[in-house]
Amino acid sequence: MGRFTDRGEEIFFQLRLTPRGGRDAIEGWIRGAGDSEYLKVRVSAPPEDGKANAALIALLAKAFAMPKSAIRIVRGETARIKTIAIASSSAAAQLRKLGEVQ
Repeated sequence: MGRFTDRGEEIFFQLRLTPRGGRDAIEGWIRGAGDSEYLKVRVSAPPEDGKANAALIALLAKAFAMPKSAIRIVRGETARIKTIAIASSSAAAQLRKLGEVQ
């Protein structure tokens, strides 16, 4: 998949979420197994009752300055590795900027 995929009105990318991570932060891109790249994200919320996923959506919405409704988890609701879809071309520019930081 590379770092992200632009499919018209949505940008798709994978991230690795660490719940109960002590703070809410986007830590940059990491390389996983099979040369896959993930955006490393941590949230302080626990992985119970969707709290970590809600905190993730809130963090991404704040980071990309867009409404939470523009961000969705496509795959991996209960997994650490998630596929995220973000609507908006402005998000593409911000993801590209994140992509420049190794």
